[in-house]
This record gives sequence, C-alpha cells and structure tokens, in this order.
Amino acid sequence: MSPAPPSLKKDSVALATLLHTVGDPHRLAILCSIFSRPNVCVSDIAKRLHVPIATVSHHLRVLARVGIVKAQREGKEVCYMFNVTSRTRDLKKFICKYKK
Repeated sequence: MSPAPPSLKKDSVALATLLHTVGDPHRLAILCSIFSRPNVCVSDIAKRLHVPIATVSHHLRVLARVGIVKAQREGKEVCYMFNVTSRTRDLKKFICKYKK
C-alpha cells in the first residue's frame, strides 16, 4: 500500500485539529452563542453561559487560533463572530443538527 499524498495528510490533520478543538463542552456552548448572534462580546457570552469571562476568553482564543471564529475589538470589549469558510459552515451544520 502506498502512503497517502501529502495534501490528504494535511487535510486530515486540519480536520482532526478542528474536531478536537470543538470537542469541549464549553466551546460547544460558546459556539452556539455565536451562531445565534452575528457579533457577540466576551462579557455577553460569559453572562449568558454563567461562566467567568477569563474562561470564555481562553476558549475563544483557542477557537480563533484554528479559524472557527474571528475577533474584533469594540472599545474595551473584544467581540467575536463566526468565521465562515466551507469547513466551518459544515461544522456549524453538524453542531446545530445534534446540539440540543
């Protein structure tokens, strides 16, 4: 059997990283908050989920590092929005279908 082409390996690693990143209950809840509103600030998510701001901020930075969300500063607040790509759009469909 011949080894997989490098592009397949790269895509597999990227997908595994994406799935690993969203495999945390806090991150799933945070993503659902972001899915329901186009631009949401860290403090709003923290209030909505009853989670400390530092915890929400940490998880959002992790989600941003893999490209699921993107940050935008609004004065003293940092707000996040869903970063729409073909891969993240599919991820959103999957999460919204099974998350209740």
